[in-house]
Amino acid sequence: MASNVLIQTNDLHVRFVRQKQLDIFAVRSLNLEVHEKETLALVGESGSGKTTTGHALVRLLQPESGTIRFEGEDVSRIRGKRLERYHSRAQLIFQDPFASLNPFHTVSYHLQRPLRRLGHLSPKRAREVCHDLLAQVGLTPTATFENKYPHELSGGQRQRVAIARALAADPVFIVADEPISMLDVSLRAGILHLLESLQADQGLSYLYITHDLASARYLAQRIAVMYGGSLVEIAPAADLVQAPAHPYTRLLLQASSSSWGQDLAPLPEKHPGAPDLTITRKGCPFAPRCLHAMKKCEQEMPELIPVASDHEAACFLVSSS
Repeated sequence: MASNVLIQTNDLHVRFVRQKQLDIFAVRSLNLEVHEKETLALVGESGSGKTTTGHALVRLLQPESGTIRFEGEDVSRIRGKRLERYHSRAQLIFQDPFASLNPFHTVSYHLQRPLRRLGHLSPKRAREVCHDLLAQVGLTPTATFENKYPHELSGGQRQRVAIARALAADPVFIVADEPISMLDVSLRAGILHLLESLQADQGLSYLYITHDLASARYLAQRIAVMYGGSLVEIAPAADLVQAPAHPYTRLLLQASSSSWGQDLAPLPEKHPGAPDLTITRKGCPFAPRCLHAMKKCEQEMPELIPVASDHEAACFLVSSS
């Protein structure tokens, strides 16, 4: 891809500790790049590691090992003022607008707090910028919204406030964690159009986390597919939708709303349910669910290999072109 890399992970691992049980790697050996002014969609079912990846990239979580480089700087383990400066450049839009806003504070408070904390603005200037942010996300007249509480807003309005709060820090990179999944279908297109417009106006880069391949195809230039904490396929959006190479990606597409009316692929007789995330796991995480799995798949993790231009998949069935 011709554009410059904005944020990049190298062999990233994120570990969670479970008492009296084996620790788990929610993300393992992740190598991912997001380019300047690009939207990369990260897709997969619940538990695949998407949100954990997003939280690690904005450093709400510290990785167990590996690196995160932002604009060439290693931000994997920064703390204090350096981490605060990083948070002014990399922000997160949470999934649930009903939970991400404090019900005891007004819209104005939610927007002015990051302005004053990260931007160090005076109260007067912070209020002016607050009105500008509300206008940017389509909440006008702004004076009507600034003193409202979250319970006085619709779901779509709350999510627009959450987007405005992320913009308040003046970031260049935003992790949008399923920003439309909690909204009515009629409101989803408006939020996607807003994200698209903000990107064009401000040159933003997004990691767009979703389980919805239709919205990923609409918003993103590239799509990366995760399963069991591992990256299994990445390609330009149109290529991935039209010619998926990994069996899991094909299953996701088959289960999408655009495929309603088609028969789903059968499951193995001993379908294991959730993937194994324990440290001792061997082989491909999708192997227990894959109808094409071989003995090799149970013992070795396949590496990402090129299958077409800018298209890679981690599967022993895939041949390099």
